Amino acid sequence: MTAEVRQFTVAEDDEGVRLDRWFKRNLPQIGFATVSRWARTGQIRLDGKRVKPEDRLNAGQVLRVPPGGEQRADKAAKPRRELSPDEVAEAQAMVIKQTKSAIVFNKPPGLATQGGSKTHRHVDGLLDAFVEGDEPRPRLVHRLDKDTSGVLLVARTPGSAASYSKRFSGRSARKIYWALVVGVPDVPEGIIDAPLAKQPGTGGEKMHVDEENGQPAKTRYRIVDRVGNRAAWVELEPLTGRTHQLRVHMAAIGHAIVGDGKYGGQDAFLTGAISRKMHLHARRLIIAEPGGGKLDVTADLPDHFAATMESLGLDPGLSDAAPLRSDEAPERSREEKKQAARAHAKQYRKSRRGERKSRGAPAPRKGGAKGPAKGRKR
Repeated sequence: MTAEVRQFTVAEDDEGVRLDRWFKRNLPQIGFATVSRWARTGQIRLDGKRVKPEDRLNAGQVLRVPPGGEQRADKAAKPRRELSPDEVAEAQAMVIKQTKSAIVFNKPPGLATQGGSKTHRHVDGLLDAFVEGDEPRPRLVHRLDKDTSGVLLVARTPGSAASYSKRFSGRSARKIYWALVVGVPDVPEGIIDAPLAKQPGTGGEKMHVDEENGQPAKTRYRIVDRVGNRAAWVELEPLTGRTHQLRVHMAAIGHAIVGDGKYGGQDAFLTGAISRKMHLHARRLIIAEPGGGKLDVTADLPDHFAATMESLGLDPGLSDAAPLRSDEAPERSREEKKQAARAHAKQYRKSRRGERKSRGAPAPRKGGAKGPAKGRKR
């Protein structure tokens, strides 16, 4: 049993979750009744203030948790689910790297990270394939959208989960994505700085740019290659961790991710033999290991994305050969930096043109995007 007060920084992936849900995710050995009692008596503090079980958390907040509270092992332990041979094979096939602290998957598109009211097939449900004997069950420390493929890290132990969560919430972990977008941004590289909020009337299923009430959101992008004016292959690096951030940001500057009908409407689908699946892939993760050293993992493209790259004549070797962030690239001159900043500012003003005329309307889309496709959740 823990005998000392514990402090946790709320991770980006826990943005907006209820306090009781946070405990279920991160400290499952502490029951709901204990969490409620601690909150009622003021023993749990969020940034030094009292908090209720139903209150929602924001990334970066510091949560004070008192000592103790662990349930008896026979009550706290989650029964191991017996997986079918096919499920075990599916789980093993996704593994691209294992360390003493982590299991790293290449998540395929179409597979959810966690379950929900209508989602019964997901990565979390396959983690029992990696439990032997009395070992702790691996746990998720970050997430990918269902239709986004690529690197997904799972912690092997509660201790490594806390360490990795701290890296993600502290933004020291680097996540690099590949995306194919409709059209070609005028500015070859820059930062999209546009606050995001849940779009009213969507039940929280959709996000939008909200300059007044949105939470800060920044995405670094760089064009790697282009296909005339038809499409561009870009590298994306989220500098914050908002829901659907990359998808909303690219659509907001008029270049929706190919296959993302939710935010790009029908204009997000290219003609010809190009797959209608979403072309967003978590290509690379760089994160510090709990025991020292660095974990640097790259995930191969899913079949539909690789086929699109080949059909459009795009060479995957172009990206990994060139750094994304300036701290790894040759230093640019002061004049080059000024020119890039002016070009980026011009492009951003252009993308927001007309918004002042209709305050509160969705961000304008370049290239004639008519809005999100209607239908079931993607």
